Amino acid sequence: MTRKTVRIAMNGVTGRMGYRQHLVRSILALRDQGGLDLGDGTVLWPEPVLLGRREHALREIAERHGLDHVSTDVDAVLADPAVDIYFDSQATSAREEALTKAILAGKHVYTEKPTATGLDGALALARLARDRGVRHGVVQDKIFLPGLLKLKRLIDGGFFGRVLSVRGEFGYWVFEGDRQPAQRPSWNYRAEDGGGIVVDMFPHWEYVLHELFGRVTSVQALATTHIPRRWDEQGKPYDATADDAAYGVFQLEGGVVAQINSSWAVRVHRDELVEFQVDGTEGSAVAGLRGCRAQHRGATPRPVWDPDVPATEVFRDQWQEVPDNAESGNGFKAQWELFLRHVHAGTPYHWDLLAGARGVQLAELGLKSSAEGRRVDVPEISL
Repeated sequence: MTRKTVRIAMNGVTGRMGYRQHLVRSILALRDQGGLDLGDGTVLWPEPVLLGRREHALREIAERHGLDHVSTDVDAVLADPAVDIYFDSQATSAREEALTKAILAGKHVYTEKPTATGLDGALALARLARDRGVRHGVVQDKIFLPGLLKLKRLIDGGFFGRVLSVRGEFGYWVFEGDRQPAQRPSWNYRAEDGGGIVVDMFPHWEYVLHELFGRVTSVQALATTHIPRRWDEQGKPYDATADDAAYGVFQLEGGVVAQINSSWAVRVHRDELVEFQVDGTEGSAVAGLRGCRAQHRGATPRPVWDPDVPATEVFRDQWQEVPDNAESGNGFKAQWELFLRHVHAGTPYHWDLLAGARGVQLAELGLKSSAEGRRVDVPEISL
């Protein structure tokens, strides 16, 4: 075996997602397994370079995990020819500029979403990456998670017949920050800092719908701020200027209708923090991040509406659990592996900056729909 080091500049690893999912559960997990075996006698060894503004926090992470490379100078790291890939999980408002610098420096780029604060910027990034000949990818983690992999297996096997509708519920109660610390950073609730649940979650819904059911052709959304006052990391009150809930209806190519509610002001009464119910002519399924339950047409009971008689059926018991049938690990790690193979072996990869731009577009048009109180068409975009 030949071990080849791939040096990855990771910007934003002091944040929750950057640290837990991308550094610890993806890159360090790859190191723990001995690297990524490309299957041709080569093993890729990821070597992270931790980037950020707070040197003491970066050094604390590096010491905790036995890492050697820390920097607060993004320009210097991008100028280093030993760095192969730039990864970005910063706050959204800082991402477009940093990705532009990385592409101009000739680095392959992998990034969280949204890739930019508007569609024009997202498309400019995709065009720049194409013109500079660098490889590029955007995190689209949810389609790699066990529950949605099971759902895709049902779709590919024709289980649903003709798919009629998709209903999604996402969210949980994010503490305001006064009595208990909030589980999300305060910038998420300030529009001026790039916050808002539409810009955060609609890019997810775009790729989930696109990959599983078809391209989104129109959106009608209502975005609102249910909790107008919150407390920041220093315990200081601030006005929440960004939306913390959004209720969307999406028309898809082929006639499928999707309804997805997203909220940081909802208490959970479901099995997982996100669930999708898919109804088709031949069967239905409910998928979360890990589990998936199905009910075929031939096993569908015949409920009768009678409000004067107590319900005796346990409706959840009438569904069958979809088996795992295969091991599926962390979705972020799975996509990292695919991107690293794409960079170093040229394997096909379509979760790129153009796919990221579609997510930015849907968020932008969702906010437009909410502001204007009408359905908005989603035109197909290309480079």
